[in-house]
Amino acid sequence: MITSQQPVVLTSSSIEAGDEETVEANVGLVDAMHEALLHTAEMSPVAVRSYYVDFYLTQALEGGFAQYVFMAIDREDTDTLIREGMAGMGATAHLALFNRTAGFFDNLSGTDREHYLDGGTEDSDLTPDAVLRMEELDGEFEELLEHENITALNAAWLRGQAALLVLADDEVDAHIDRLVALVPDLAERQAQADADELADAPDFEVIIRELCEVAGFALIKITMGDPNYLHHGIKTLAWHFSTDHGDFLMVEEDDEAFMINPETQEIVAAVEFAEADMVDA
Repeated sequence: MITSQQPVVLTSSSIEAGDEETVEANVGLVDAMHEALLHTAEMSPVAVRSYYVDFYLTQALEGGFAQYVFMAIDREDTDTLIREGMAGMGATAHLALFNRTAGFFDNLSGTDREHYLDGGTEDSDLTPDAVLRMEELDGEFEELLEHENITALNAAWLRGQAALLVLADDEVDAHIDRLVALVPDLAERQAQADADELADAPDFEVIIRELCEVAGFALIKITMGDPNYLHHGIKTLAWHFSTDHGDFLMVEEDDEAFMINPETQEIVAAVEFAEADMVDA
């Protein structure tokens, strides 16, 4: 069983590189673990907090605290991870500013909050004082970066962990695979991830996936849409895709969709669908 006592994992190349490369390496590893369906609680607590501190830095640099608010999925949890990460790496000034900024934002009226998130106005005389204060806090953040280098602190924190696992670049995938092998409910997680992905997929992808299932083939990639494909002599939108049995295309005709071998024109699979069902898909 995976516990939360996992070590920070860095590659030997990132250890020897600059601070930005070290932090980016950790971000890449955490992203890879998420993609492999590992949960945050199954990763190094330090690696996760480092990740979210860098996430905050990236968002704040791109668009201030407003950008962070837009991009944070669960601010309560994310705020906590950022605070703990800043405290752990010794970014005391950034932590104090983050607390002031988050506290001030959370106390804004609904109107002022919406005004700030919409970007305020170019005319400061028309901008509410509370919104101007948020913009001042964004300015303080940029000024603070010149005095407290949070990326350098973050990198030093990662490198200085007693529980640090340094791997060659080509050893990372195998390490993640070993962690994934310890997950007791991996099949359930994969099924949920597939369902979530399908729920967000466009209609043409849903149809292609269903056609592949009917044919017994595994979809590899949808490569392109061709609006000029001639189907029975009529110009029709065709979607090209690759499977573990070769390349195929999908066309729709009335209330049916067909999976066609582009070389032989053989219909490999067909599905019927109701217009209402596809709108809901």
